[in-house]
Formats: sequence, C-alpha cells, structure tokens
Amino acid sequence: MWSTVFMTGDTDEMMALRAALAAVEARAQVAEFRASSAETRATAAETRAISAEAQIAHLKHLIARMRQDRFGASSERGRRLLAQFELELEDLETAHAEDAPENAPDPAVRATAPRRNHGRQPLRADLPRERVVIPVPTHCPCCGGERLSKLGESVTETLEVIPRQFKVIQTIREKFTCRDCENIIQPPAPFHPIARGRAGPKLLAGILCDKFLQHLPLNRQSAAFAREGIDLDTSTLADWVGACTATLAPLTALIRAHVLAARRLHADDTTVPVLARGRTVTGRLWNYVRDDAPFGGLAPPAVWFRYSRDRKGEHPADHLTGWTGILQSDAYGGYTHLAKPGRQPAPVVPAGCWAHGRRGLFKIAEKDKAPLAIEAVRRIDAIFDAERAINGSSAAHRLEIRKESIAPLVEELLDWMRDTCRRMSSKNPIAQAMNYILRRGDTFTVFLEDGRICLTNNAAERAIRGIALGRKAWLFAGSDRGGERAAAMYSLVVTCRLNEVDPQAWLADVLARINDTPNPRLHELLPWHWKPIAQGENNVAA
Repeated sequence: MWSTVFMTGDTDEMMALRAALAAVEARAQVAEFRASSAETRATAAETRAISAEAQIAHLKHLIARMRQDRFGASSERGRRLLAQFELELEDLETAHAEDAPENAPDPAVRATAPRRNHGRQPLRADLPRERVVIPVPTHCPCCGGERLSKLGESVTETLEVIPRQFKVIQTIREKFTCRDCENIIQPPAPFHPIARGRAGPKLLAGILCDKFLQHLPLNRQSAAFAREGIDLDTSTLADWVGACTATLAPLTALIRAHVLAARRLHADDTTVPVLARGRTVTGRLWNYVRDDAPFGGLAPPAVWFRYSRDRKGEHPADHLTGWTGILQSDAYGGYTHLAKPGRQPAPVVPAGCWAHGRRGLFKIAEKDKAPLAIEAVRRIDAIFDAERAINGSSAAHRLEIRKESIAPLVEELLDWMRDTCRRMSSKNPIAQAMNYILRRGDTFTVFLEDGRICLTNNAAERAIRGIALGRKAWLFAGSDRGGERAAAMYSLVVTCRLNEVDPQAWLADVLARINDTPNPRLHELLPWHWKPIAQGENNVAA
C-alpha cells in the first residue's frame, strides 16, 4: 500500500543502484591503484562507466514515466521526485562524461578506450552546413609517391552557435517626378511594428520573450545588449514593451472573447509582488483557461490573464461578468459569489479540484506516516487511475464510464471518510483534511454528472507555473500598470505554448503584419491559425 502512494519501490531500487555503484567504484579504485599497465586502468574506467550508464538509464526511465503521468505530474510527489531525478541525472551524466576513458588525462587510457555508440540522433538537415576540409598530404606517407587519387571522405558533424548579429535595415523610398505633369511620385511609408522607435519585429519579439518567458528583467537585457556593443537603456526597452502591448491589445481582446465563449473554464490565481511607495504589496494575477481536449472538444486551448491589486472576491465576479457555465477552481471563497442564486445571466456551476483535496492528506501521510491518511490517498489515487483511462474521450463516453466504475469508488471513499471522521476529534489534522472534501461534497462529485468536467484544476495551475518561476528573477512588478501589462503579454505567450506555437516566431511575424491587417481579419493572426511557412508566402491559415 505504501509503495503505491510514495513509490518506495522506486526509492528502494534507487538506493540499491547507488549502493551497487559505490561498491563498483570502490573495487575499481582498488584495481586501478594496484594496476601497473594502461590496459588494466582502462578496464577499471570502463567498468565504472558501465555502472554509471546503468544508473543513468534507470533515471531516464523514471523521468519519462513521471512526465507521462498526467495527474501525478502536478502533485507534490510528482514535482519533488521529478525535480530530484532531473537534477540527479544532470549530475550523473556530467560526472560520467568527466570520468569517461576517452576524456581521461592519461594518454595510455585514452588510447585503449573502446569506442562507444551513444545512439546520437543526426543533426537537423535544415541547419546550414559549413565545410572545413583538412588538408591532405601531398605525398604518400608510405612510399612517397605523388600520384594521389581521392577515394572518398569521412564527415564529422559538430553543432556550433553563431552569436546573435545586429544589423540596420534601411528602407528606401525613391522619389520620381513626372516630366509631363511634374507630379512627384513616392511609395507610401511602410507601417512599423510600433508607432515610435527604431526596433524591428524580431528584436521586439526577442525582448518580449526574454522578459515574459525567460523571466529576464529589462535592466539585465540592457546590460546584455551593452556587452554586445548595442546601447539600449532600460527606459528605451520599457518604452518598446509598452508600445508592443498596445499594438497587440486587439489580439488580447480576441483571446478573451474566445476563452469566455467556453461553457467550462479553469480558474486560478497567483501572487505578484508590486512596488508601491518604497515597499511592495501583494497583487494577484488571475488566469482563466479554456481547454476542451480532455472531453474531446475541438476548440483550440487559450488562457486569459487579469491583474488586480488584491484578492477580493469582487475581481473574479468582475472578470466573468455576463459569463455562465462550469467553473473549475480551488476552494477560494471569492468564487462563491459567482454561484449565488439570482446571479445574471445565471449562476455558475462550481467544480472542485481533487488534486487540492488530496494534497492535505498527502502531506500528513508523507510527514506522519499516518495509516488513515495513507489509506485515504490510496483510495483517491484509485479514482485518478480510473479517470486517466478516459481522458480525451467524448463527454458522453466519459459520463458513461464514470457512472459505471468511478461513481462507486467515490461513494465508497466519501462513506469511509464520514465514518472515519465520526470516530475522530474535529481538530484532528486528518479529520480536517477529510472535511475539506466532505464540506464541499457537491462540488467534488459534480464531475459524475457532466462528462465535460475534469477531475482536477491542473490546467490552470500549469498556466501560471511560469509566473511562479519568474518571481524569483524579476522580484516584483513596477506598478499596477506593469501588472496589467504582464497579464496581457502572458495571455499571448502562454496561449502560444498551449497551441504548441513558438511564441518568439509568432510575435515576430504578428508584430510585422498586425498594422497592415484590417480589423475583420485580425482573428487570422491568433496562435491557433498561425503556421510558420516559407518566407514570402502567406503565414495566415486560409
């Protein structure tokens, strides 16, 4: 039972691998110390490498398996173990490469090192190639003859990077005069990505992605430009970012309309420190996600962000004015205003998040090893396992399977929780964690009545994950306007990622063309209509 919850089988296997690796390394070091020939030292290094390769392969298997787990990947266990395994894998692979026989400082060991095939994939065929031909001898090293004939060639490909290059594009508008009527003819000036500034669309797209995807503040970007010989101070970059936000505002409005056209939304919020008169206050970034893929919907996914100075319940009520449908969220009380009777046009249907309900019980099971908490997590995980099999199916099929196989599991869990809580004090941490679900039984069981509803609110949590990471880099937003600007840009770049579109390529293309695109066709620039094709062709899907 415990291994189901905490993967102790994997942990025991990892510990055994570590012990085996330590034993092999100890034996190899003794053998290497006693060895007097280069061949013996190479054998010891090879033994050490084989053991490390086995552990690396096992770590890669665990990481791949955890990434495929839709529900566990966003749980506390998944996040911690995945991060731990990835860091351990990185360190192992680095040490393995450092200790490889072909990298050994002893020339004799390198000479006897066996050739290893890592199964490397060939480099992309569309990358430009530069041929560097090594000069051949003009005489045969064997007989000294000069009659050499080319038999063939061996090609070794190495991936190299060219530092980014800056260039100035001069747009020339020639003037002509008519000799007959003396009229002056000149082509009209082209539209620029922003009303002011001398930045091209690719440069602007790079600045926006560095700020909102790579979490690189503008002052650090300015310093990076200065190291490359380009003088762009922070105020100039800020001016460009603000102008781009205004230029892209129509697309943000279209994304909002697309999101609010859904009948089911995920909602969540995260903190964003905001600078205010020498101190920081805790603002909020709210996100509303449309993701119909779990029930087989064909509408493209999108996310709409909003900023507020605080976390009052009036904000989601304002954001979703005029909208009604199913709202999946955590148990934050501010969402309850949306479900009140008499709300116009109709009260929303709240749906709970089983990942949040599981979280409190999981913490107790992990920390205190409490049998009741472990049993509760095991029962909840059984519901997740059954739900995972129908993810992506139609709403009707999901509803049918839920009524047949998942509803009994939920009913048994709730009955067991009620009976357990009756035998415990209400102040017991386990009872409090169970009551989080029992007090909201309607919202936690509503997914059994509608196939469109998901078991968790993970879609919204994934959408704000980048913001949580970015807080450690940019520390705070400069103002409320900065928070609103961040919300608008996150709506664009995160929607790109949801649709598997490169945000930087999309921004560069859209900034170059949005001012030439009439309003009735602006929807053609949205990420789910955009396809990168050859230059000179139309990038907008017909």
